[in-house]
Amino acid sequence: MNTAKTSPWMSNPTFRKILYPTLVAVAVILLWQGWVSYFKIPQFLVPSPMVMLESLWINLGSLMMSLLYTLKITVISFLLSIVIGALVAFVLVQNRFVETALFPYIVFLQVTPIVAIAPLIIIWVKDTTLSLVVCSTLMAVFPIISNTTQGLRSVSPGLLSYFQLSHASRLQILLRLRIPSALPYFFGALRISSGLSLIGAVVAEFVAGTGGNNTGLAYQILQAGYQLDIPLMFAALLLISLTGIALFGVMSWISRRALRAWHESEAVQSH
Repeated sequence: MNTAKTSPWMSNPTFRKILYPTLVAVAVILLWQGWVSYFKIPQFLVPSPMVMLESLWINLGSLMMSLLYTLKITVISFLLSIVIGALVAFVLVQNRFVETALFPYIVFLQVTPIVAIAPLIIIWVKDTTLSLVVCSTLMAVFPIISNTTQGLRSVSPGLLSYFQLSHASRLQILLRLRIPSALPYFFGALRISSGLSLIGAVVAEFVAGTGGNNTGLAYQILQAGYQLDIPLMFAALLLISLTGIALFGVMSWISRRALRAWHESEAVQSH
């Protein structure tokens, strides 16, 4: 008879979600460090994790200032994409003709590479920060429009018929039926768009290539590349990656908090 008991820590789903990725990260870092040390890879090609962290510590002040600027662009564009995307979705769902007429152009904006149109936006919009926000918003808004529209459409036909038989107005159907049904789709879009806002901000900064006080992490990467300071480049890339993971984690936490009390997608995962 097996009397072994599982540790209460290991039986905690939240603890496992932190432990397993951490173990993978430690293994990757050790392999990376061993590979660079064993083959004596020059740091101007691939720096070791220790050299990268050393560069991060030395340049922490300038990197954090750049991170704050990139975060400012990311957060502003993300909030704008939420407002614009939700409003457009509400308009599209009210009329099939409007959705059919406008949705192809929304898709056209999404599939057009931001690198191709960013130079034009930077020329047209004189303020550098505003131009970066516009570029980043264009990249992040489509998932919100697409997912929210799909969610607003994905209502139970029986419930919709019941609301119509009860002579509910369009506003009542929207507020009491369509919006609750769309929330899981909407929060799924937030997880996607938060990362796209960061990517859009970084790509726009690459295209703008501006210096001075208003410089983001992309400018730090460009400067490090010009100076062949590869450890600094890797340090800036690390901050971008950690920021993206943090944004995704925050959106996932908000989604769980909003849905777990009533929606099965999060209620099942919470046990």
